[in-house]
Amino acid sequence: MSTNLEVGIVGLPNVGKSTLFNAITKAGAEAANYPFCTIEPNVGVVDVPDDRLWKLTEMYNPKRTVPAAMRFVDIAGLVKGAAQGEGLGNKFLSHIRQVDAVAQVVRCFTDDNITHVAGNLDPLRDIEIINTELCLADLETVEKRTERVQKLIKSGDKKAQAELEILQQVQQALSDGQPARRIVKDDETAAVLKELFLLTLKPTLFVANVSEAEAADASANPHVAKVREYAAHEGAEVIIVSAKVEAEIAELPAEEAREFLADLGLEESGLDKLIRASFTLLGLMTFFTAGEPEVRAWTIACGTKAPQAAGKIHSDIERGFIRAEIVSYDDLMATGAYSAAREKGLVRLEGKDYIMQDGDVTYFRFNV
Repeated sequence: MSTNLEVGIVGLPNVGKSTLFNAITKAGAEAANYPFCTIEPNVGVVDVPDDRLWKLTEMYNPKRTVPAAMRFVDIAGLVKGAAQGEGLGNKFLSHIRQVDAVAQVVRCFTDDNITHVAGNLDPLRDIEIINTELCLADLETVEKRTERVQKLIKSGDKKAQAELEILQQVQQALSDGQPARRIVKDDETAAVLKELFLLTLKPTLFVANVSEAEAADASANPHVAKVREYAAHEGAEVIIVSAKVEAEIAELPAEEAREFLADLGLEESGLDKLIRASFTLLGLMTFFTAGEPEVRAWTIACGTKAPQAAGKIHSDIERGFIRAEIVSYDDLMATGAYSAAREKGLVRLEGKDYIMQDGDVTYFRFNV
């Protein structure tokens, strides 16, 4: 599984997507008060915040430190009728098809100076507009597949009948405005739908964009409460962010940014929460390599075995893999040094079948 994965930032026009994207990447994507400002998707690479990396840096004092990174894509604002080609509908749908997960930005702030594409503030309606367009696009995909499967049944293909039943179930759900991800209950359904690359199958989280005054505490915001309730039905996470605040933080040096956050009553930025939540949403985790030349965080999919993790560093290490010398991050910190962890028997030798764990501090032995 590739770990060069992308999260698409989606939403209606003027909900704060591009402002948020600018803050995430400091990439300067154009943000303006009119629809379709973002036409070609902007891509930004961002470091994954991880305090463990900096604790390891203090321990090893390396020549350089390299964080894990992930990619965010700012996708054009969607409007009602996108599945029929309204606005930039076809472009939006093709761009969202290419990302691995979706962060849907929902406007939960009032500002008379920023027009809402639908005329008034209603986060649930906004979510439903996007959901409906994605369901309609998926419905078309499922209908085409259903026609092909029905022909296979007529030709005597016995497996096709089971697939047809799954497709009909999905078709009904999509017709009712239910995302495909809500009905995947078993491996057989997952296998059938995986082949279709459905938009509503993509893991999704919601970003409630609030005012500057609510950045530290949005508990009194009724719009946020509604988004949380909606997301709970999907088993989806909601991240509270003030895109305006994040844009201001992005312009500040690190020390001033920390002071600004403290003044607002925030321990960390909303963006850091969003980046970490997106990392988890993609099913990713981190292992570390640490030494005097370099301390580095490596990104792998959860469930990756040791040789494949080694391959992230270099294909030769995977090819010549002998074993992995591993200490957990927590054990390393508790003992204070690698040598002390070894003395206490906390450094393990693991073979080819070892499944990597988040926070493993690893040295790979190999011979090519």
